[in-house]
Amino acid sequence: MAWPEPVTLAGEHATLEPLAPAHAAELALACADGQLWELWYTTVPRPDAMAAEIERRLGLLRAGSMLPFSVRHHASGRLVGMTTYMNVDATHRRVEIGSTWYAASVQRTALNTECKAMLLRHAFEALGCIAVEFRTHYLNHASRRAIERLGARLDGVLRSHMRMPNGTLRDTAVYSVTAAEWPPVRANLEWMLRRPRTGANAGTNAGN
Repeated sequence: MAWPEPVTLAGEHATLEPLAPAHAAELALACADGQLWELWYTTVPRPDAMAAEIERRLGLLRAGSMLPFSVRHHASGRLVGMTTYMNVDATHRRVEIGSTWYAASVQRTALNTECKAMLLRHAFEALGCIAVEFRTHYLNHASRRAIERLGARLDGVLRSHMRMPNGTLRDTAVYSVTAAEWPPVRANLEWMLRRPRTGANAGTNAGN
């Protein structure tokens, strides 16, 4: 049996739906909200490449190394982004939460925090993970701050880790939350989602 299996995760602000080819048109509109493919420090598909990106992610699902989701925003009813469990290690029960992007109109809202909380909760409480990783460009300071606010700890930096589409070399900051750390991290996430939000404190994640 595949691990992890496709699942739908629902919260107050968003639902994470198993990624499907039928999502291509809506997701193409979502990535056009902010022209996210122009961000040099991350990789977001162009609208005309969305169908191919969905097929790539579904290919990794079939290979057992990724579980991809589309993100549906409750207030608008629209699909507004993508996220995944990736680099799946079924033997050691480890996953990375990544390949994430959101339309500009829903960044700096509760949506990112809630999606991360749902993915972490499912990973630790349903899948029995021993650790969950987050990786992002060392220079993507907004993404790093958002990851740190979740309660993840910096494991280290992989220098010259990968080549970006523009030819630059990416240093990758690697964070993780372990199973032992999950209870206080969960309490922190629940508090973050209950408290009033301001622009300075709102989570953001244009891509990672």
